[in-house]
Parts: sequence; C-alpha cells; structure tokens
Amino acid sequence: MSSKRPPRPGSARTSKAAASKAAKGTAAASRAKAGKPAESERKRDPQRVVTVTDIANAIGVSRATVSLVLRGSPLVHVDTRARVEAELKRQRYVYNRGAANLRRRTSSSVALVINDLANPFFAEFAAGVDEALGEKGYVTLLGSTGESPERQQAVLTSLMEHTPAGVILSPAEGSSAAQLHKVLDARANVLLFNRELSGADDWGFLGLDNQNGAQLATEHLISLGHRRIAFYGGHADSSSCRQRRAGHALAMKKAGLPVDAAWLIESAPNRLEAAARTGELFGDHAAPTAAVCYNDTVALGLMLGLLARGIQPGKGFAVTGFDDIPEAAVTTPPLTTLAANPRERGRQAAQLVLRQLDDGAAPGRTIAPVALSVRESSGARLK
Repeated sequence: MSSKRPPRPGSARTSKAAASKAAKGTAAASRAKAGKPAESERKRDPQRVVTVTDIANAIGVSRATVSLVLRGSPLVHVDTRARVEAELKRQRYVYNRGAANLRRRTSSSVALVINDLANPFFAEFAAGVDEALGEKGYVTLLGSTGESPERQQAVLTSLMEHTPAGVILSPAEGSSAAQLHKVLDARANVLLFNRELSGADDWGFLGLDNQNGAQLATEHLISLGHRRIAFYGGHADSSSCRQRRAGHALAMKKAGLPVDAAWLIESAPNRLEAAARTGELFGDHAAPTAAVCYNDTVALGLMLGLLARGIQPGKGFAVTGFDDIPEAAVTTPPLTTLAANPRERGRQAAQLVLRQLDDGAAPGRTIAPVALSVRESSGARLK
C-alpha cells in the first residue's frame, strides 16, 4: 500500500503554501488598512477621537468629500452625502471647530462677556446678541464676571483660546483697559458695551444716552412739583453712573434746585442692596420726596424698601428707573423708566462687531437714544 509522504522542507509545494499564506496575510492587512482598524483601535483606546480620515476610509471616499459634507457644501452628490452622514452618526464623529478655525484662519463664534447676568437687562441684551449672531451663522460663547475684574481676566483668557471672531464685553466695575489689553491683543475685534474705559480708544463702544435719560427723568419729576429729588443706586466710579448723576444734577441746576449730598445714595446695582439701603434717604436731614434710580432693578428694590417702611411708591414717594426691563411694566405700581430696549441693543452690538469683521470698519463710538416711559410709580396723572 502506497502512502503520501509529507512534503520536504524547501519543496515546491511548501513554497507555494507559504506564498499563498503570505498573500492572504497581505490582503487582510490591506483590507484593515482601508478603514476597519479605526474601530479596533477605538476598542483598545475608547478615548481616541474619530477623525475625518476614519470616516473617509470606512466608506471609501476621500477626506475632501467628508470635509465638504461637514461644511454643508452643495457639491457633494445626495447619495454620497447620505452615506457620509450615516457614517458620521455611526462613529459618533464630533466636529473639531477649533481646528477648522485654525486651518481657515477664521472663526464662527463671538464671545459675549457680561458683568451681571442676574440683571434682567443683561439677560435681554444677551438674547438680542445671540439672535443677531445666529441669523448670520455665528454662535455665542457666553461668559459672566459677576462684577469681578479678576474673574473677567480668567473668563476672557479662557474664551480667547477658542479664537472668537469678536468680543462683546460689558466691563466689570473697576476694570482696567491696561489689564484687558494683556488678554485682548491689538488684533482682537472688541466692542465695549455700557461702561467706557480710559485707554480703550482702539476698541468700539456702544452705550446708552445716560446723561440725557437721567435729565429727562429728573425734569419729569420736577414738572410734577418735586423739589427734593435724590439720585439712588449705582457706584459713582462707574462711567454710566457718573453720566446719569450728571444728567440729574443738570436738570436740578436748570430748575434752580439744590442737590444735597445726602440725597446721592450709592448701592450695588441690584434689588437686594437697593432695598436694604432705603433708610439712608430718611435721616436727620430733610428727606427727598422722589428718586431717580440708577436702573430698573435698583428702582424695584427701592420700592420694596419703601413698602417696608409703610410708604406707597407713586403716592407717598415718586420713583423712576432706567432700562425698561420687561418687569417694569407689570410691577405694582408700574415703573416710570427710560426705555433703552435692551434686546435691540444686543442685536445692535452683534451687528457692530460683525460689521467691523466683514467690512473692516474702524471701531467707533455709538450712543443709543432712550425715551421716557411714564407710568404710575412717579405719581403722574395718566390719561
């Protein structure tokens, strides 16, 4: 009986088998190289980030095609787009906007840094900024400083790492332009809002007509017969507070009325502190009969403080605000105030920043008008 002998090492059959095995190994390696290794690598390293190359290799298209889909380009065929989008979803791809910005040397975000997000005025302002930016395809990077210059430096340092196309900043009280320039370099597209800073002439500015507004409110109270009119709230070292105090003083001077230093009460521009300091209006000196308040939040706080003392706002004591936040019209009594339209001011701020970006417009100084809105808190007889 004959039996087959195993092939000797080095024989033709051995070489063919080895060659076949090597070819299969090479083909398998090629297939793996074509796109599947990314998944096995991610299984070994779950922290690995999915890349455009992973998506392209997985479905056999170019990186350029995947990039076009990510940018929403109409140049990609609808079927190819569907395949790419399905693979993006399957692999849970996250678009690295920061890297894209560096490649294109552009950004699709604008930083908005607010000094007091608890103030309804700034909440409305921020909503307006976000609306206007969204209409132009930009996203808002929001930061809040809580009136702290130190916190402001930290927030801006962090936001600038995202290379925003512009910065809208309502400075914290006590801000220094010199310190801000350390974070916001000369190339930064910056718009300051509400508070002016010495040494910041290279940045744009959007403010309210503070002096004229406070003058209108004071003249309104004088026309109602008031002669002892306080200016209540805010801090005198803030540019907006100084301007509003100046408007109050100008109206009093024009009417030949004195301004008693005891009637100039400082407080943080919030409701709680304004309510707590109400008693300072009623010391040993002749008490005022009316107050022009730094803003609506202060005015609402003062009205609470008056009620706690048994004084009816609008009857026993006249009060005006500044800003016309949504709550002003529905409080009891409704608040006489200067309408600044904060949401529209937010939209205006966004438009100014984008104009500087798109048209290369030089930073400028813009002052938005305000209008007196008379309601019951000032004691006016309304028709």
